[in-house]
Amino acid sequence: MAVVGAGIVGLAVAREALARRPDAGVVVLEQEAEVGTHQTGHNSGVIHGGIYYRPGSLKARLCVAGARELYEYCDSRGIAAERCGKVIVATRPEELSRLAELERRGRENGVAGLRRLGPRELREIEPHVRGLAALHLPQTGIVDFGAVARALAADVRATGGEVATGCRVETVERR
Repeated sequence: MAVVGAGIVGLAVAREALARRPDAGVVVLEQEAEVGTHQTGHNSGVIHGGIYYRPGSLKARLCVAGARELYEYCDSRGIAAERCGKVIVATRPEELSRLAELERRGRENGVAGLRRLGPRELREIEPHVRGLAALHLPQTGIVDFGAVARALAADVRATGGEVATGCRVETVERR
């Protein structure tokens, strides 16, 4: 099996393929000299909580489960993943209904630790922010996705796969 691209998605696919079928013969082809240098290496590193997605949707389920699994993976590999949390703030009365809708979505999606804050509780968490109400998502966090990509590449290699850098894929043919 050939996987094109050694970013988070490509490396995670390769790792999972080898976990399910150790004899699969997996190679990850990456055009750059290092893994995780395109989108993976240029994003903000946010581990999202899953509050924005339609309840019950695949995206919502994967976001919530994926965040939990990513924290577990980082813990197991010694990669710093900071659960710094996030607040979504309503600063005007007309924003309160949208905040309530996000809270409903978050609860239906199983967002861990989600809680509604009043102005005083908000100031305790974020002293320089003023609002009428807020949602606190303590499981939202940040991670160095480049470090995650390097760990995934090491996992692929350790389980018999190959990560070939400097390999540009120009055509794909069906055989």
